[in-house]
Amino acid sequence: MDKRVIDLRSDTVTRYSSGMKDAMMRAEVGDDVLGDDPTVLLFERRMAELLGKEEALYVVSGTMANLLAVISQTKPGDEVLLDRNSHIFNYEAAGSAVIGGLQLHPFDGIGGFLPVDELPSAVRPDNFHYPHTSLVCVENTHNRGGGAIYPFDAMKEVSSFAAEYNLRLHLDGARLANAVVATGIPFSEWAELADSVNICFSKGLGAPVGSVLVSDAETIKRARDWRKRLGGGWRQAGLLAAACLYAIDNNVERLAEDHTKASRIAEVIEADPRFKLVYQIETNIVIFEVVDDSIVIDDFIDKLALEGVLCLHFGGRKIRMVTHMDISFDDINYFEKTFSGI
Repeated sequence: MDKRVIDLRSDTVTRYSSGMKDAMMRAEVGDDVLGDDPTVLLFERRMAELLGKEEALYVVSGTMANLLAVISQTKPGDEVLLDRNSHIFNYEAAGSAVIGGLQLHPFDGIGGFLPVDELPSAVRPDNFHYPHTSLVCVENTHNRGGGAIYPFDAMKEVSSFAAEYNLRLHLDGARLANAVVATGIPFSEWAELADSVNICFSKGLGAPVGSVLVSDAETIKRARDWRKRLGGGWRQAGLLAAACLYAIDNNVERLAEDHTKASRIAEVIEADPRFKLVYQIETNIVIFEVVDDSIVIDDFIDKLALEGVLCLHFGGRKIRMVTHMDISFDDINYFEKTFSGI
């Protein structure tokens, strides 16, 4: 009998379901570079309508969607305001600097949320000695913030700040669907606060590939040009877009199950004096700290793996676990029975 494997490294490890596979195999395809893949066109139309924006662009990854959003709303030498723990600042290989020629101005927010009171003083004066401040980026939900949901009122404040200073606002909503399900606030209301939004489909939504960028028509036109320039044009992409259409129709509301699973994992960790939760659980990400100095973190992670539980060292003495659709409630029962004994 195969050994049980509970892969909590990320919600990117999901495998497509039989229903999603059937949708992919039935997809009508064309050539997306030539603009005639009907399934891609349908998906982009659906997402633009869902988020209340003029147009959408289907791309290979959330990293590409964020990069396209940033460089399509700035010019080389501009400065971008964002959180120091954001995905754009930490995990996107400095693309904004290397490709966009941009300077990033990071803030030390709490839980990944920008300190609104500090933002006005960061806007550069109109002086040729300084970079031009042009864009603000926020992340919702926040990966390094333990899956925290950006408080809607706080995001309203950031949106108002951006409008007052004539700045664009990009929402890295790679896991925005998790925030939608947890709060009941629709996609369109979150998107209304930003000029551009990225949603990733290869995380909790369970598609194998792809993210979508939505914005106004002019920004999407520039993003499409940049996508081609970066080698991101693809041909019969409708095969993959069909998976995303299936996900938006079938896999959004079920994210609530992942949140429940994460809460149950957190309860086990809270009950174990060797560990301490770094953040309270709001969605599907659990980050905890090893407070028992006798534990060597990498050894502990290896012991978990021997029991079939996979997770990630998350810097320092922190460990991250992420729940998703391929983790069953029976898997969580197994986790509860085995974790404390390791």
